[in-house]
Amino acid sequence: MTAAPDGLPPLAALETARLDWRDDPDGEAAPHSAAFDDVYFSRQDGRAETEHVFLAGNRLPERFAAWRATRPFVIGETGCGTGLNLLCAWACFDAHAPAGARLHLVSTEKFPLTREDLARALGAWPDLAERARALIEQWPRPVAGVHRLWLDERVTLDLHLGDAAERLALLEGRVDAWFLDGFAPARNPEMWRPELFAAIAARSRPGATFATFTCAGVVKRGLAAAGFAWRKAPGFGRKREMLCGEIEAPPAQARRHATPWFTPPAPRPPHRVAVIGAGIAGASTAAALARRGVEVTLIDRLDRAELAELPLQGALYVKLAADTNRQSRVYLAGLLHSRRWLARLDPEEEVWRRCGVLQLALGEKEQRRQARFLANHPLPEAVVRGLDAEAAGAAAGVAVEAPALEYPEAAWVRPLALCARLARTPGIRFRQGEVRSLERDGEGWRLTFAEGEAELADQVVVATATEAGRFAETAPLPLQPVRGQLSQLRLPPGAPALKRVVCAGGYVPPAADGVLNFGATFGPGDTDTAEREADHAANLAELEHGLPRFVAALREAGANLSPAALSGVVGIRAASPDKSPYAGPVPDAAAWRASYAVLARDATRIPDVPGAHHDGLWISAAHGSRGMASAPLCAELLASRICDEPLPLEQPLVDHLHPGRRLIRDLIQGK
Repeated sequence: MTAAPDGLPPLAALETARLDWRDDPDGEAAPHSAAFDDVYFSRQDGRAETEHVFLAGNRLPERFAAWRATRPFVIGETGCGTGLNLLCAWACFDAHAPAGARLHLVSTEKFPLTREDLARALGAWPDLAERARALIEQWPRPVAGVHRLWLDERVTLDLHLGDAAERLALLEGRVDAWFLDGFAPARNPEMWRPELFAAIAARSRPGATFATFTCAGVVKRGLAAAGFAWRKAPGFGRKREMLCGEIEAPPAQARRHATPWFTPPAPRPPHRVAVIGAGIAGASTAAALARRGVEVTLIDRLDRAELAELPLQGALYVKLAADTNRQSRVYLAGLLHSRRWLARLDPEEEVWRRCGVLQLALGEKEQRRQARFLANHPLPEAVVRGLDAEAAGAAAGVAVEAPALEYPEAAWVRPLALCARLARTPGIRFRQGEVRSLERDGEGWRLTFAEGEAELADQVVVATATEAGRFAETAPLPLQPVRGQLSQLRLPPGAPALKRVVCAGGYVPPAADGVLNFGATFGPGDTDTAEREADHAANLAELEHGLPRFVAALREAGANLSPAALSGVVGIRAASPDKSPYAGPVPDAAAWRASYAVLARDATRIPDVPGAHHDGLWISAAHGSRGMASAPLCAELLASRICDEPLPLEQPLVDHLHPGRRLIRDLIQGK
């Protein structure tokens, strides 16, 4: 597979599996790969084969029963197929693991099944129906990358769609047991290659085990060369033998020779975590930690529960670059992640609404940009597609005069209500107050409040937007305040209704509770929170520029479109210089400047020194106007790193979000 300009696999739709449904000996139709001419599971008894080869071969019942670690037990799989192995491992975990244990599944798949084929294949086991439903409902579109699914409160699945060796080489995480599945080496030699075994070894914890149905020589040689000890064991059914084994001393975690500053801090189990800031970045991080059993104190100057009923709407949308870059990859992953996350969190859609987003191309320049985007990114139409003006108008529910990109699965959100709901997650204690200072206190942190009171925490997450740099440790991270004013119009009876969020220079979602939200202005460096009539006028002008017929229909319905008649909400967002969020450990800026000072003279002389960080201090900030697409994914990133789990993004994208990236750039540029 040819790499994209940013060095990662192409950002594109994957080919889905082509299945034949052939009758097994009992007359039941079983899935068979047309491409590889091989079965997905044993025709004798696929579930019994899974339990014999992968569960017993890795000694999972006894290992689950003995699991007492605070981190999850991690299973890695090459070849998700129908998901049968994962569901069986989940059932085994529920049957044997203690109540407080957690399971994390990591599975690769180059040719994912369609949702319909997945449902048909798993329908063979009625007793797995409830588990299968959780998998099928969240089954992602066939887009290369990492897709995190929450199977239940204790079980998480990361689907890495793409070539197994490539995906595992990009995995940031380590595995306790491997299911080496996939079509037989003779039929699918491309998967069973040395790079795969090397990646498996490099992502293994000491003592990690493996099991596989095959005894092919290429597999035995590949495992041995990567450092695994293997042995033959009785196979299942007509297969006389299988392989299982372990790796006692995996290769040391690869040194980041090109980027040693991004070396992550050593994990330590969290007990009490303080999250400062209860907006979407902080609330989603607090909820992600609480779901993992961490005791969380969520701190904010405001009682956000009191604000939850305000008729404020935000858009879950992204504006992706025409040419592939890492920022666009992060935001597309975030869009897909937030969509699954919201559906799982609030299936009744009380705090959000799936409606899709239209991104209008109002001029020739934007039309050329969108055309280049579609040519460079052959994504599934269910993710993004181009529409001409007529089709865009039909989708929007009002006539439009420009073509558009449509994101069918995007949505609008009530951000204040969402944050209030997240703050009620069991395990979160809310504390209203202003944190004035952070100080090291033994192995933890002391948070001192404006009133002089203090609170102790093992670890701290700073998620306070423009105020994230107020502490000495976070002050070196560049942040820019950006003022935005949203306008609100109470609609008269008979007013036209939008069906989609429509974006151009601003955005306007379908009205909620009779109120139309639209805007917002963009004022870099402006921190004034007073409402301005001039900004309402600017928002009205932008709305009419993008949707002139809609605005005309509003006037005909009797809407008062005078700027003085509008109400509004002012917010101060935070942005980084490169417009990507900060999500990760807070770097020790003084140590970085000392360790990497040579970069100012010669950027090719990279010291072999891991980056120093403030132990137990993390940040999620600079989400700007697209926080609904970035903050929930960044929350999972932080929670996974803090809790020593596999991460929900590829390693280069994790590095792209690292808060220290600007420190390195400034050093290289002599700033």
